[in-house]
Amino acid sequence: MGEKIRSIDLFAGCGGLMEGFEQSGHYETLACVEWEKAPCDNLCRRLREKWHYADAQRRVVRFDIRRAEELFGGFRDDIEFGSAEGLDRLIGTEGLDLIIGGPPCQAYSVAGRIRDENGMNDDYRNYLFENYVETVKRYRPRLFVFENVPGLLSARPGGVKIVDVIREEFSKIGYEIAENLKDTLIDFTEYGIPQNRKRMIILGLNREVYGERCQPLLKQFYETELPSRRVSRKRTVKDAIGDLPPLYPLKEEDKGDKGGSRNASHTQPPGPVANHSPRWHNQRDIGIFRMLAQDIESGEKKYVSAEALKELYTRLTGKASSVHKYYVLRWNEPSNTIPAHLYKDGLRHIHPDSRQARSLTVREAARLQTFPDDYEFTGSMVEQYKMIGNAVPPGFSRILAEAVYGMFFDERRLH
Repeated sequence: MGEKIRSIDLFAGCGGLMEGFEQSGHYETLACVEWEKAPCDNLCRRLREKWHYADAQRRVVRFDIRRAEELFGGFRDDIEFGSAEGLDRLIGTEGLDLIIGGPPCQAYSVAGRIRDENGMNDDYRNYLFENYVETVKRYRPRLFVFENVPGLLSARPGGVKIVDVIREEFSKIGYEIAENLKDTLIDFTEYGIPQNRKRMIILGLNREVYGERCQPLLKQFYETELPSRRVSRKRTVKDAIGDLPPLYPLKEEDKGDKGGSRNASHTQPPGPVANHSPRWHNQRDIGIFRMLAQDIESGEKKYVSAEALKELYTRLTGKASSVHKYYVLRWNEPSNTIPAHLYKDGLRHIHPDSRQARSLTVREAARLQTFPDDYEFTGSMVEQYKMIGNAVPPGFSRILAEAVYGMFFDERRLH
């Protein structure tokens, strides 16, 4: 296959999966489907400026994937989404090799089910995979990559195991996935991602293409092809963000003067690193962040247990919480998971340097997610944190893209 692999990205977000596939150099992105505006704006910019698609605006389809007929055939003058020619025309007559993407995962996450009084059973996001299946059915790619959270394994909306439904639906349209979906659970720290993050990476193979080889090929992919790309040493927080310019709390007399803005609580970054401005913190939180980071730096570690952190939170804020609200990243370990929730507050992502006494910047979150520094995020800070937390780390996506190419598309290795 001398030409690039023709692919589309569903539920694309700001393009974490797509980014890694583009970085590998083997794939052409025919279309990205995403319904939120800020991620679409970022996708357009990235496709145009980094990956040199002159018609990036055309390839990014901002639309509700549940409206399948219009998504495939095109739509005009929609009040929210405007106009687009649809996936049929974007894909054209040459067909499709690959579909990548992952339906929104909040409905499958254990944390989401705990927070929701009905265990997310009524959440429409439980069923967005059906729209993914419908798209696979229409374009019949050689294979697909379906990414989701580990909670998918235990999710039972309506009392039915979602993984059984997903397997059955893909089987009906002629695709096979791994016999044991626990084999699809990937620990990203093993692949050089400086963050504790586990995800299911479900590969689906087209029976018309691979026939009886489907299960042996899937077994080889999960047991040999992907594991052969594991790293020998886990990357740490220090590896990822240790070289970024420090940002210190402003003295009272500097606010609105040297700090530039009366709404700034910390110094602003010097130099060219994009998205490295700290969010505003009040004096109470700055004090808490400093104390918690010093507690670890000193080796005292009075506040590392969940109970001690919950007690501290109640004592200092007067509020009670069933989960501990604070967490300081450790320099010499991978970080905790970077979640979309980071847009609400950064209390569980406190910088390990006590002198900085702050939560992570957008760029630090992006670094821990392995977005390259030349990916400059646009939109509000809230939107940026949310996009980054929802993304698949591009550093892993690239490894995945190379493994998929090496095994299924590289003519030198195909038998």
